[in-house]
Amino acid sequence: MTATETRARPRATPKAKAPPKPKAQRREETTTRILDVAEALFARDGLHGVTLKAVAKEAGVDTALLHYYFDDKNRLFSTVFGRRAEVVNQLRLDSLDRYEAEHGDAMTVRGAIDAFLRPLFILFDNGDKAWLNYAALVAQVNNTPAWGGDTMHQHFDPVIDRFIGVLKRIAPETPPRQIYWFYHLLSGSLTLSLAQTGRIDVLSGGLCKSSEMAAICDAMEAVFTGGFEAIRR
Repeated sequence: MTATETRARPRATPKAKAPPKPKAQRREETTTRILDVAEALFARDGLHGVTLKAVAKEAGVDTALLHYYFDDKNRLFSTVFGRRAEVVNQLRLDSLDRYEAEHGDAMTVRGAIDAFLRPLFILFDNGDKAWLNYAALVAQVNNTPAWGGDTMHQHFDPVIDRFIGVLKRIAPETPPRQIYWFYHLLSGSLTLSLAQTGRIDVLSGGLCKSSEMAAICDAMEAVFTGGFEAIRR
């Protein structure tokens, strides 16, 4: 290469630095990362199996920042649990409202169960690991005697009351006691399914998988529709 060719080589244009993100955006991104990490750890190890130090390390922040944002571990857990509950509840309320508006007195038990369950299973069937973590977390909380009932009551009772109200409209002759027992058993089946333990995978020799959310929803609708019709009689 000649000296002339060397001089003629174009110089690389330095890359312009991206402008710094606004403080509010940086805080939101950091908070979201912390909540996502905490959610995954809580879903795997439970409230008492997770430390703020472990969350901070996984999220790449200082533990003092967690105390600044959330005060303590219980507040962090409550924030983690509540943020997706709002999304879930709104989807189910909208689904039940839409079903009742479209069908009125022609509503069926199976249709009501579908309106209540299907939005959940669509969320958990979309491949988003974060939603699967939340599903496992809800299952864990619903099976925790000491404080799980209070937590579920705080976050989910309005949508459950709405669902039960639809069932009462469909079957006004059914004793309310029977309807509440029906919901209790439905909730237990839902909780087990959300836990994704892999138990059905082993029992069925791989014929069924605990990750098959759509299939679980279809099976629950069939089983619990039949169950409700039995208690009506």
